[in-house]
Amino acid sequence: MLAKSSTEMVRQQNSALVLRALRRHERLAHTEIAVVTGLASATISAITGDLERAGIIERSEQQAATGRGRPRVLFTQNRSAAYLIAVSISSDAAQYSLADYSGRLIDRFAEPRSLGGAKVFLSAMTGALGRLAERSRLPHSAIKAISISSKGLVDPERPVLLWSPVLGSDPCDFGAALAQDWQARVLLSNETLLVARALSQKAERQNGALARGMVTLSLGHSIGLGVALRRGDGELEVRAPNFGHMLHVPDGALCRCGAQGCIEAHAGFYAILRTAFKVPKNTIPAPFVPVGEVDKLAGRARAGERMPAYAFREAGLALGFGLSRVLSLYGHLPVAVTGVGARYYDLLKAGLEEGLGRSQVVRMGGLPEISIMPDEPMLIFDGHLDRALAAIDEAIVSAGV
Repeated sequence: MLAKSSTEMVRQQNSALVLRALRRHERLAHTEIAVVTGLASATISAITGDLERAGIIERSEQQAATGRGRPRVLFTQNRSAAYLIAVSISSDAAQYSLADYSGRLIDRFAEPRSLGGAKVFLSAMTGALGRLAERSRLPHSAIKAISISSKGLVDPERPVLLWSPVLGSDPCDFGAALAQDWQARVLLSNETLLVARALSQKAERQNGALARGMVTLSLGHSIGLGVALRRGDGELEVRAPNFGHMLHVPDGALCRCGAQGCIEAHAGFYAILRTAFKVPKNTIPAPFVPVGEVDKLAGRARAGERMPAYAFREAGLALGFGLSRVLSLYGHLPVAVTGVGARYYDLLKAGLEEGLGRSQVVRMGGLPEISIMPDEPMLIFDGHLDRALAAIDEAIVSAGV
């Protein structure tokens, strides 16, 4: 019995290696799969045969460039084998995206976020998911994963949003809400964790491997942070600490979370406007600040107006102090700045570098490499694809295909 269990485990691990190789390289020949996975030719033949018969992968032929000789047989995912939905929840809207098993985007739309608590939002989301599947004439059973993201605190074991700047402290149990109408696996991620995952994988594809990891700082209405670290086994572990609600100064400005002195309360969009217009620090923060208003303030700061420039510098200082603590904990890592707030980096830079420079790790090792990655929505979607498709692959392997 033990031998049978061990054999099945090895078969599942090998099948996962083949699916991962096809996911990363899209189209591979038999010999290329062997090179990427290190598996024996006979093992690959057995696995690809099983996956092809189950409709998970498909083969195509590529004629030799000379037009002579036998064509190469290439394997790739069968796009219609499974589908996924990605839901990105932001301060003012929810975006719904449908993709196939190859990761190709099929349909997408966004809706203004429903006002009210978790119950109201979940009702609106359930309706939107149904419309998304209906628009492509897909039965609910074809959707194998629903991946949801938001800023905030995520339960590590269940798809439950414990707190978010969007829905407040009203817990949002996505698994329970979708269980009746959907058989799909429901996944919930902190938004910046998905961005950090996508950026670290992008860096690995471009550079071969990350030396130790990287930090992702997301700027906007909320402040998010993702940390990708290389483990001892060579794999990347991605975390999303509650950076925006770390303490910046005791008894500081009032935050949307209800505490005082959080980093977000001194560096989020509402914080920048509050400082620029000398609004008392205990004023209840606006739930949402239009980007256009921050753009106007940035224009005044770039034109040399003192208070707008001071507000952005103070926001940068809060971010720099927070990042200095992160680097003190995790080491000297490169930093990628994302989010709509990245467009104001020129105004934040002086304060951010000053805050970073207060820490020993920066004084000794110098400022970390800082890059600007403005297309955060695409990174979020890439992170959704990575996590949801990996979950679908895992379900296929576990089912014994």
